[in-house]
Amino acid sequence: MIDLKREQRRAISVIVPHAGYEYSGPVAGAVFSSVQIPKYLVILGPNHRHVMSRFAIMSEGSWQTPLGDVPINTQLAEAITNRSGLVKDDSGAHEQEHSLEVQLPFIQYIRNDISIVPITIAYQTSYEELEELGHAIADAIQAQDEDILIVASTDMSHYVSQREAVAKDSLAMDEIDRLHARGLYEIVSQENISMCGYQPTTSTIVASKKLGATQAELIKYQTSGEVTKNFHEVVGYAGYRIF
Repeated sequence: MIDLKREQRRAISVIVPHAGYEYSGPVAGAVFSSVQIPKYLVILGPNHRHVMSRFAIMSEGSWQTPLGDVPINTQLAEAITNRSGLVKDDSGAHEQEHSLEVQLPFIQYIRNDISIVPITIAYQTSYEELEELGHAIADAIQAQDEDILIVASTDMSHYVSQREAVAKDSLAMDEIDRLHARGLYEIVSQENISMCGYQPTTSTIVASKKLGATQAELIKYQTSGEVTKNFHEVVGYAGYRIF
């Protein structure tokens, strides 16, 4: 899944899926193989369970994977928290959530000295709140004298036919291609696209543009049907480099 022979280019952010590795791993692996991995990363993902915090950050401690411990960058986490009253230090919101942790082995395989800031986002967030988070992240990154990568974790359409997944995902991906954060937020609601991480993706686009991003490059798109051969009910996966 990881191709270390591929050219790694600079990115401000990436968008990667978070399903079972056999389904979405080729997309996530292609994305992480295509970018330079810095020491510090901010990882945003949806919270698939009901939580009280709009934006739940974890500001201390470490996460453990089979490839070793990944410490949390406390200084960067506090810098983000200080820039938005909506960001709450809530380690409990991360205990049963997988959308962030599944990214770590890909990153660790490429670079083993990383530290992270994990943030989960509740489903009930408004565009204005997501924009505030994006600005807070960008401002905190600009205040650091380090290269920092933003990672948005999302799958695309869920449990629809291959035809419907490609059609609906294309609508959302058109907005990502244009780096149009509000457009993405609105099209997902208007067209009832079951993209589970459109909120973290929205904030990531806001932050990326404030950090100077001008382009989004689609690295890979596929659906679970390409693995299961069941094209009647699939989940879509899209991987992007934003720079």
